[in-house]
Amino acid sequence: MAEGGEEDLPRDAKIVKTLLKSMGVDDFEPRVVHQFLELWYRYVVDVLSDAQVYSEHAGKAAIDSDDIKLAIQSKVNFSFSQPPPREVLLELARNRNKIPLPKSIAGPGVSLPPEQDTLINPNYQLAIAKKQISQPEETEEDEESADPNPAPTQNPSVSHEKADVPQGTPQRVSFPLGAKRPR
Repeated sequence: MAEGGEEDLPRDAKIVKTLLKSMGVDDFEPRVVHQFLELWYRYVVDVLSDAQVYSEHAGKAAIDSDDIKLAIQSKVNFSFSQPPPREVLLELARNRNKIPLPKSIAGPGVSLPPEQDTLINPNYQLAIAKKQISQPEETEEDEESADPNPAPTQNPSVSHEKADVPQGTPQRVSFPLGAKRPR
């Protein structure tokens, strides 16, 4: 970092530079000092604002050290969370470790998770509506000459497996996202 302009810096900026150097940080950009100063000023303003609110609530004319300590303590409690006590963590670990791990069936190669837990399964469905076959209107002449028990005609494009599905029902089809490699 360039040392030129060191005497032009405000006192707070010199303190920040001294703190950085005392922590072993010798090379940093000049804007780092300004960012630390902004953070520092914002923190002080927040603490003093809270202290003023506490002082007004207590009916005091001026802010005293107790108000500032209370503001700092509330800021620390709000900003930083303490880890749970060791006993609580040990109890949680005991409860979790009571559940045995699933048995693994070790086969050759790398063991993979079950197929339903992988990303290669179909994850969407399409609703395909079947086209209804339009039947021609019958006339009186056709009714007289028609066979009373006609044999059902099948559309050749409809397979035998899908013949039992009603014509108005949409058919659901799933597609996998990734193509499987042939083995």
